[in-house]
Amino acid sequence: MPLKICTAQLNVIVGDMAGNAQKIIAAARQAYEQGARLVLTPELSICGYPAEDLLLRPAFIDACDDAVKTVARELAGLKGLHVVVGHPHGGGIRGKSVQVQQRHNAASVLCEGRVLETYAKRELPNYQVFDEYRYFTRGHGSCVFQVEGISVGLLICEDAWFDEPAQLAREGGAQLLVVPNASPFHAGKSGERVARMADRARSVDLPLVYAHLVGGQDEVIFDGASFAVNADGQLAALAPAFVEDLFYVDAQEQGGRVTLSGPKASQPDGDAELWHALVLGVRDYIGKNGFPGVLLGLSGGIDSALVLAIAVDALGADKVRAVMMPSPYTAEISWTDAAEMSKRMNVRYDEISIKPMFESFKQALAGEFAGRAEDTTEENIQARIRGVLLMAMSNKFGSIVLTTGNKSEMATGYCTLYGDMAGGFAVIKDVLKTVVFRLARWRNANDPYGTGADPIPERIITRPPSAELRPDQTDQDSLPPYEVLDAILSRYMENDQGIEDIVAAGFERAVVERVARLIRINEYKRRQAPVGIRVTHRSFGKDWRYPITGKFRA
Repeated sequence: MPLKICTAQLNVIVGDMAGNAQKIIAAARQAYEQGARLVLTPELSICGYPAEDLLLRPAFIDACDDAVKTVARELAGLKGLHVVVGHPHGGGIRGKSVQVQQRHNAASVLCEGRVLETYAKRELPNYQVFDEYRYFTRGHGSCVFQVEGISVGLLICEDAWFDEPAQLAREGGAQLLVVPNASPFHAGKSGERVARMADRARSVDLPLVYAHLVGGQDEVIFDGASFAVNADGQLAALAPAFVEDLFYVDAQEQGGRVTLSGPKASQPDGDAELWHALVLGVRDYIGKNGFPGVLLGLSGGIDSALVLAIAVDALGADKVRAVMMPSPYTAEISWTDAAEMSKRMNVRYDEISIKPMFESFKQALAGEFAGRAEDTTEENIQARIRGVLLMAMSNKFGSIVLTTGNKSEMATGYCTLYGDMAGGFAVIKDVLKTVVFRLARWRNANDPYGTGADPIPERIITRPPSAELRPDQTDQDSLPPYEVLDAILSRYMENDQGIEDIVAAGFERAVVERVARLIRINEYKRRQAPVGIRVTHRSFGKDWRYPITGKFRA
């Protein structure tokens, strides 16, 4: 009989140790009934990932220890069941003096009420959104345990990206590697993971099971898609992406070698993958933080249209409210298109004219502004009036405001502080404008959540983008064409290419230098922007840590 392995692809909540423990217990019991005798949960499944500075609090570590004991105790009666749970292991910071005790990113093997082994992660990532040097001490040694006659080597996430941990497990007698993970999503990451784990399996000539976290945690998304590869690097099994799942893999031992097999779920890719990531990010941020719903300013433009469609797919129409706030410069077609999209998405739609308030502001400031022509000041007043209205409705009804600014705007400062940046969650903060157009077309051609086909009126996609804060305004009055801007942003911001390299690639020097300057001078705005969903390998947030005050010029 093969050993049945369950990868419990769970969506846990940071800090909900009691709830996470119960989720693990329920998954383990169900897996046991299905014949599994080894259950793998994701990295730090007891406390959630990333727990950040909660890990520095002794009470947090104590609660994690209690939760591990609860899981062991509750599963004690399931004979022969081995459950791997991830948790912090070791001390917090105690007393007034700052004395960091040894604290590890660990995983324990539980069986029949006992902790058989505890393994401490050896390779600690400290790049992109990772900050594990701040919280953990590197582990040493290896961990190999027996399940139904098969020797299982335990690694944790980053360990499997390096040679030594897997090699040590093999030298310790492992016939199979299992790897709990919490690997944040970005476009293309799932394929990269499979390729790297296939390389690892081949390098040590051992099969490998990769158990991955799923769900949204603040700005990061975990996409699931747990998998197994055989010793030759061939994909043996693949779990669904972006959903919780108890995923089963059979491990057959013959002549000392183990072969893995299991189902292979179809995976979204390209724009479909991005869409599912954004939907999951919205659903979990709203749900895990207990907001009753969302509201957003619907302008008749493509950014707010895309955010509305994502929100409805994530939450359902009954939890989404759209507010049109026309100014003196709002085009009639914007009104028409906003109302039409709201009807297609079946959401509550309201209109509040900002014209009276705008006139009141201008009148109140007339003496101060005497002799000065209207400029971006008056444009920003309109955006800020809208921000005040949305936040007032948020206060009154409890729904969180979704901001609608995209990555191209965030990069160049083409947004208004305390205006269109006002809100609680920035859905497309890491989506370039050219990708916004692409996603809108993808969603019109697909209805993945059954909330309505073709939701975005074609005119919203095809008309030139405009903030509509002055007569006949378009975005390209202030910015380079988005195809050019986004290509430069991709090179300069996301991939750290220098100005000379970008110019050498065929871009005009003046345009490149202008974009670089806009990125630099608008850091102060981005620091005050809401948290938003990370879908690229370099987002504005934890990935991007630049000083506001500084003299360096690229």
